[in-house]
Amino acid sequence: MTRSVAAAIREALLECDPRAKVMATRKVARDWRLGRLSFDFDVDMPDVPGRPDAPELLPPSRMPKRGKGGSERGRIALWHALAHIEFVAIDLALDMAGRFGGEMNKAFVSDFLSVAADEALHFAVIERHLRGLGSHYGALPAHEGLWEAAHKTRQDVGARLAVVPMVLEARGLDVTPATLDRVRASGDGRGARILQRILDDEIRHVRFGATHFAAVAKRLNEDHDSLWKTLVSRHFGGAVKPPFNDSARLAAGLSRDLYADLA
Repeated sequence: MTRSVAAAIREALLECDPRAKVMATRKVARDWRLGRLSFDFDVDMPDVPGRPDAPELLPPSRMPKRGKGGSERGRIALWHALAHIEFVAIDLALDMAGRFGGEMNKAFVSDFLSVAADEALHFAVIERHLRGLGSHYGALPAHEGLWEAAHKTRQDVGARLAVVPMVLEARGLDVTPATLDRVRASGDGRGARILQRILDDEIRHVRFGATHFAAVAKRLNEDHDSLWKTLVSRHFGGAVKPPFNDSARLAAGLSRDLYADLA
């Protein structure tokens, strides 16, 4: 009997060991792509995904300062923070496909499982780079609030798409180029190549979110921009902050008219 895609996703979500989660995620994406998993949603997604014992997860107010970016401590803190973002992004993409795939369609599942596989690769190469700096994922505390957006939008695919890809991931398009410039200026060529790959992939990820959000708005017979602004105002606790990388956002399907009013 063919296993359901939901069961495979749930198993990957509940995996606690980072390396095992990377492998499980890539296997789910590959098995789905090869037709080995059925389009069935016979199990629920967990409210909280599996987490390793380390890093310690702290509220934003208790996160230690990273230190100066040019120092060894500052570089390690930067790459550790990036590793954590990508680790949680694996779960965000898996949960998107597993929680909402049944009400959407196979293309939705395919898109977000490909995102999950990308995030798994991002985490793996960042973690390897972190080890090259003499550290490892879990050596420092990390931000506990990254999963919060997923939990708050667990009942509404439109809200999830509006907040996670179209706000949080889009923010990555804004801030990554400056980080890339700093890393390149420090002489870290390998790190710069990693960040460039992530930036290129994230444009595609945000575009997936924008495309499927447009489909949800059309299905609900709602005005696209008005619905997005309403859902962001209702479900996103922070501000949509400039400066914006308008060219990357436009490549990802986000026009400035959409987000400028909320800035």
